[in-house]
Amino acid sequence: MIVMKFGGSSVANRAQIEKVMAIVASHRERSPVVVLSAHKGITDALIDAARAAAGGADSGERVIARQTEIATSLDCSPELLSPLFAEIRDLLRGIRLVKELSARSLDYISSFGERMSVRCIADFFAREGLPALGFDAWDLGFITDSNFGRARPTAGFDARMREGLKSKVPSGMVPVVTGFVGMNEAGEITTVGRNGSDLTASLIGAAVRADEVQIWSDTDGVMSADPSVVPAARSIPTMRFDEAAELAYFGSRVLHPSTLLPAMTSDIPVRVMNTNRPSHPGTVITGTTDPNAPEVTSIAYKERQAVLHLTSTRMFEQVGFMAEVFATLARHHVDVDMISTSEVSVSVSSYNVRALEAAMAELSALGECELHRGKTILSIVGQHLARTRGIGGRILQCIADAGVNVEMMTFGIGSINFTVVIDDADIAKVVPVLHGRLFEV
Repeated sequence: MIVMKFGGSSVANRAQIEKVMAIVASHRERSPVVVLSAHKGITDALIDAARAAAGGADSGERVIARQTEIATSLDCSPELLSPLFAEIRDLLRGIRLVKELSARSLDYISSFGERMSVRCIADFFAREGLPALGFDAWDLGFITDSNFGRARPTAGFDARMREGLKSKVPSGMVPVVTGFVGMNEAGEITTVGRNGSDLTASLIGAAVRADEVQIWSDTDGVMSADPSVVPAARSIPTMRFDEAAELAYFGSRVLHPSTLLPAMTSDIPVRVMNTNRPSHPGTVITGTTDPNAPEVTSIAYKERQAVLHLTSTRMFEQVGFMAEVFATLARHHVDVDMISTSEVSVSVSSYNVRALEAAMAELSALGECELHRGKTILSIVGQHLARTRGIGGRILQCIADAGVNVEMMTFGIGSINFTVVIDDADIAKVVPVLHGRLFEV
């Protein structure tokens, strides 16, 4: 059995969906479980409609019209989605009346993208000769906790999913399953986080002990850099789980950051492939170390970050000072990406600028605080970085030659990533130079 996940760009329109059908059909002997994202742009449109409704506006018909256009292009019956359209209208009306959009309501409205795409595409497959049935993930056992916006399956998920696929999917049928969404034990719809269909696929793959999890997108696997910044970026044939996880976390657009943990735990290969070029081998991600792997695997970046810098002479030889700092950050739910310290200062970076601002007010009692916005975390990843003599100097020289200043840096013992902070405006300057020196020479 394999799990095949197709992203929003892969199911954006009929032409793309026909490609998906051909790919799935070519893998039927491997008993595929298909996990789908919403059609490209639909989830964003649903969220925009919900936010507009919270402000008193009525904009739901635009997203319904867009989904109707896609369904019509697939020759789906108008009745197929009418119950979901009615549910969307009722939910948006409720949000508009109370003028409030809670985390629970946001998950609810966000869920419709996947629920609609699964129904349309399974229906299309079946009419085109590929036996398929659409399922909301919870119907197959994807029951989660109530952490809206970041839900995770509850205990017993693996057994529930195996039983659900066995008892509810007739022999010879291809199950087409919603990504990204689940349901808690109270019957409330949850999501695993934006762009979380990758994680859903990986969780299902681990649950059913799949031979492989395939992530299909619009790139030839994991790339050596962002192709929109570096046209010469190349596909990486193989890489380790920890490398892929670092790249995903630090900005690679190909995988969701949480995707790889279930696969790592179950030691299931993850293959990243291109829907538009299915013959391309893509990237295979495993737990195996390649002694011949290049010193640098890829360059990733995560923009629109903020750095909080705290200076205090109280830090000097003071036991417990850092514990107090991080306890404060934890109280304000600051997810820290990078840390740099000296005897009298500490800098931390995070994407959650509002949380940093809230923490800053409390941390000011410990010393002088500054908040720097508009920063990018730039990460150079490679499984052999730590043993490559002079690699740090080469990286820093590249950045200097690009005319860019490093404002913060981390590289730990045995680390597989060399990470710096630069200004957002400097991404286009430095990434091509780094790629040219590290990959193209």
